[in-house]
Amino acid sequence: MEYSLLFMLVIFLIGFLGSFISGMVGIGGSIVKYPMLLYIPPLLGFAAFSAHEVSGISAVQVFFATIGGVWAYRKGGYLNKDLIIYMGVSILIGSFIGGFGSRFLSEDEVNFVYAMLATVAVVMMFMPKKGVDDQSFDQVTFNKTIAATLAFIVGIGAGIVGAAGAFVLVPIMLLVLKIPTRMTIASSLAITFISSIGATTGKLMTGQVLLVPAIIMIVASLIASPLGANAGKKINTKLLQGILSVLILASAIKIWLDFL
Repeated sequence: MEYSLLFMLVIFLIGFLGSFISGMVGIGGSIVKYPMLLYIPPLLGFAAFSAHEVSGISAVQVFFATIGGVWAYRKGGYLNKDLIIYMGVSILIGSFIGGFGSRFLSEDEVNFVYAMLATVAVVMMFMPKKGVDDQSFDQVTFNKTIAATLAFIVGIGAGIVGAAGAFVLVPIMLLVLKIPTRMTIASSLAITFISSIGATTGKLMTGQVLLVPAIIMIVASLIASPLGANAGKKINTKLLQGILSVLILASAIKIWLDFL
């Protein structure tokens, strides 16, 4: 695949926008960048990436995008270490299995897994939540078995599409585990960073990563993700949840329409 200067600029802008949103609302950014990488280049007359190539680029990019986001949230007591350990280890194992095993799936099957994850996330995000943000951070508790089990399941699906799974983890942490919103956003970035290690390793081992687009996306991520995280600290938590819900809903609708 040949990369003109304009094509590389388009890839950079996709990476910048997705990574800014990533840092702001606590997702790895693939919920936005997966469909953007899939559809925007051919729409502008450039060569199209396959679903496997998009998932490989996304996996590597998420690894670096979440580093910047976690660094921005490292102070202020937003990171829950127990949550990160229990969900992080489980999602690492699951994402490696999904990332490595995705080589055996067809293009449509990879897109189908993405659409399923997005749909589940949409349903969960629009379910009513009460009293979640009333807890002080030092009093937060959660069911460790449920947290680890759900993280493992999400990890397998996320590893397949290279998305790290934050767009499903966030509603799980809010609705099922009852974690306060800002702690959810910060901790999910740390967990998705761990998840991206497994997904990236699996993708690299199976040759699903295109080097040039991945490097461009990494540069965009390192610039935009910390900017988004700093912006996220200043925005109302309900607005953050609303932004995340709209992004997930739009992506899910687009992917499902392609199957019809």
